[in-house]
Amino acid sequence: MQNSTKKPTIWAIGDIQGCCDALDELLMTPELQEDPNAQLWFAGDLINRGPNSLRTLRTIMALGSRAKCVLGNHDLHLLAVYAGIRRENKSDTIDEILLAPDAEEIINWLRQQPLAYYDADHLMVHAGVIAKWDVKKTLELAEEVSSALRSKNWQKYLAKMYGNEPNRWKESLTGSKRRRVIINALTRMRMCFPDGSMEFGSKEAPALNKSSNLIPWFEVPGRKTEKTTIIFGHWSTLGLLVRKHLLSLDTGCVWGGKLSAIRLHDRKLVQIECKSRTK
Repeated sequence: MQNSTKKPTIWAIGDIQGCCDALDELLMTPELQEDPNAQLWFAGDLINRGPNSLRTLRTIMALGSRAKCVLGNHDLHLLAVYAGIRRENKSDTIDEILLAPDAEEIINWLRQQPLAYYDADHLMVHAGVIAKWDVKKTLELAEEVSSALRSKNWQKYLAKMYGNEPNRWKESLTGSKRRRVIINALTRMRMCFPDGSMEFGSKEAPALNKSSNLIPWFEVPGRKTEKTTIIFGHWSTLGLLVRKHLLSLDTGCVWGGKLSAIRLHDRKLVQIECKSRTK
């Protein structure tokens, strides 16, 4: 007798960055409405720069177990500001979260979210995966950071996450340097040198980048996850990229672009025009 248990439909969604009107519109589309039990995977940078960061988090939290999120660099920035480690930037739109009556609940919820998530043969991160890591290693290293964020001393660990060095992975790394490389790879990485070391100054799409010695993280030779489908965001100038084993979903919603969602089993794409362009 065949197992009649139906696997849940999964929609992967790119960077929202506080553009909750676009998220609301996406959730009301016929494609998403037809399956109210579908899982919704959010590829990080849920908040910041857009006009409704607080409402965005409350909307996603209200989805309960349907929502699967990974943390992005803007989400970590909110944690750091809340912890008193970083100051707000002029372009930040997180003040309403910090002043909200349920701020502590929101922060605690964010601290529980992973930096990498794997299910249904898809690996989701915010930025990228170092070439030396396979899926198992990626999840193990992401959990090292998540464990620190969930701990009582999470502020202490977070205080040492900033910096561009070391810019390459070595198994011998320990402590804050080890966690920094993990965080930078999973939440900040775009371009790398051919040896796999990370470069953090370039934000352009590869075709626009003039540095011939830089390549996208996903084209570093010998990448151990090249046969695993990876979902990521973070790279609005790269935009939508749909390949057999790559789904890049940051289509610049907060910059006046679109909010993109893709259904994993058939690659059905739904996009919402963002009307709340940031300055």
